[in-house]
Amino acid sequence: MIVKKKSNSSKRWLSEHFQDIYVKEAKKNKIRSRSWFKLEEIDKNNKIFKPGMNIIDLGASPGGWSQYAVNKIGKTGSVIACDILPMEKIVGVKFFQGDFRNINTLNFIIDYLSNNTFNVVMSDMAPNITGCWSIDMPRIIEVCRIALTISKHLLSKHGIFLVKSFQGEGLNEFFREIKMLFSKIKICKPKTSRSRSREIFILATR
Repeated sequence: MIVKKKSNSSKRWLSEHFQDIYVKEAKKNKIRSRSWFKLEEIDKNNKIFKPGMNIIDLGASPGGWSQYAVNKIGKTGSVIACDILPMEKIVGVKFFQGDFRNINTLNFIIDYLSNNTFNVVMSDMAPNITGCWSIDMPRIIEVCRIALTISKHLLSKHGIFLVKSFQGEGLNEFFREIKMLFSKIKICKPKTSRSRSREIFILATR
């Protein structure tokens, strides 16, 4: 068996990850992921969640965003979480596993949920990042458009759409697509995002 050595970048990422204050804080407080803190910051600045809301969480695993949202909306609301990866159960969250890049899976979830009204569609979805942005950006925009398609079908009249994307080729065009559907749009860069990351969040309201 050939054992491949970890690249220097992989070693650096692992070292930074385990020294990260938010990773430590998540572990200490039994929070599923450091992304919880990103959503908390965006919510505090924009007042997204209210008791009784119905929410769709795309790219949910391991469950940081769902965990945050279900605590904000209370027992009268609901969270539907979806991901290609499995996710351990969270009380008050209903989970669907599937790949939305498969049109049959996408149509199934839209049809299944079409009788419900959702106040928030939020997406932390992202493909595996290779570091080659000519490859990564088309994949990133693809999953962003999937989230936008779901919001078109399931989001309420005054609903909120929150989607993670990355700075790069194709983002401006995707942003224009959102502007055609939503009246208020802003780009958020939480302090909890790593400073060198291209990661951004687009927050849009109908």
